[in-house]
Amino acid sequence: MALPRRRNLSYNRFRSLVKFISAISGVLLILFAFLSFLAPSPNESQHFHLRHHHNSFNAVVEDPVTSGDSVFHVPSSGGKLDRDIWSSRNAKFFYGCSNVSAKFAKAEAVSRPTRYLAIATSGGLNQQRTGITDAVVAARILNATLVVPKLDQKSFWKDASNFSEIFDVDWFISSLSKDVKIIKQLPKRGGKSWTPYTMRVPRKCSERCYQNRVLPVILKRHHAVQLNKFDYRLANKLDTDLQKLRCRVNYHALKFADPILEMGKTLVHRMRMRSKRYIALHLRFEPDMLAFSGCDYGGGEKERNELGAIRKRWKTLHKNNPDKQRRQGKCPLTPEEVGLMLRALGYGSDVHIYVASGEVYGGEETLRPLKSLFPNFYSKDTIATKEELAPFSSFSSRMAALDFIVCDESDVFVTNNNGNMARILAGRR
Repeated sequence: MALPRRRNLSYNRFRSLVKFISAISGVLLILFAFLSFLAPSPNESQHFHLRHHHNSFNAVVEDPVTSGDSVFHVPSSGGKLDRDIWSSRNAKFFYGCSNVSAKFAKAEAVSRPTRYLAIATSGGLNQQRTGITDAVVAARILNATLVVPKLDQKSFWKDASNFSEIFDVDWFISSLSKDVKIIKQLPKRGGKSWTPYTMRVPRKCSERCYQNRVLPVILKRHHAVQLNKFDYRLANKLDTDLQKLRCRVNYHALKFADPILEMGKTLVHRMRMRSKRYIALHLRFEPDMLAFSGCDYGGGEKERNELGAIRKRWKTLHKNNPDKQRRQGKCPLTPEEVGLMLRALGYGSDVHIYVASGEVYGGEETLRPLKSLFPNFYSKDTIATKEELAPFSSFSSRMAALDFIVCDESDVFVTNNNGNMARILAGRR
């Protein structure tokens, strides 16, 4: 009889426990229903809603800006911080380091008269700029005379400009004369034009790579070689003196041609006339760049279809996980996210902002939140007339050079994507 009684006792305890759990669950359900009734509708909290926070972000919400079904609330001021947001505490610790060392032999001592290197660059202005920089160093590695580089006139940008229309070619040659001998074109052979042997080198090619792959071709066969598709064709890690040469080329020898410099100075002056200080934003939000990133920017099925179609241009690209890309910080910020970041850093709505960009995916609809955050919103098209920009507007590299100058002279430089221009400007600044 003892066994049935024990089973009865266990069963009664189980029933009591079930009743207790049911009662607790019922109370929680009633509580959740009450809270749901008090909570705001989804439309009120959708998108980026900035909450009032006294300690870190003293923002007062102005009139909302409606964009489709979402509401974007514009804070009236930036965060109140205990520091100067227009300067850097660490600036005094940075200094130039491009000066040549005593052990770096002069060009006249190492250049061989029968070795010539020509290159054909690839990409947009700043990608070509890195190619030009690496070409000078490659010529030094090979102890060769460098022919002034050919700019890319056939790719996506379709800019017909030559080197001298973008950069001051005479300054380029003279300022590097102690490092590398540079000529404007190959000398003639037997009274005829000399066509160099064309080849390509692997990406990130080291000093030894150039000595093993390119130098034998120059010595044994042709004496003149042209390296095509010359972008990122030199290793990042080089001897210190060669790295310093890179700096001398990029930050000192590559000076823009006078017409570009003059127009650039005019644009900077007009920004200064509007405000003592200004922020320059390099906004990379072109459709092809977004497609290449493989990220999701909140545009739904329409965006996925449009960017997916562009992405098919690159047959070697594998499919990315958009959520993973964003979690790892690999997605360019949207214009709205850039604006929110600047506000959180302490820049208020009175700040003047110059935006350097190409075609923005989504156009004015995409830019509206950023313009709401920073009404003093300018670009070269808004501070210069069509007549003033006419000599440059048909040439993407010349237009990019104007943006480069205004960004270089700004008090604060911001980018939504760490590309070539951002890295070059970071080095200069």
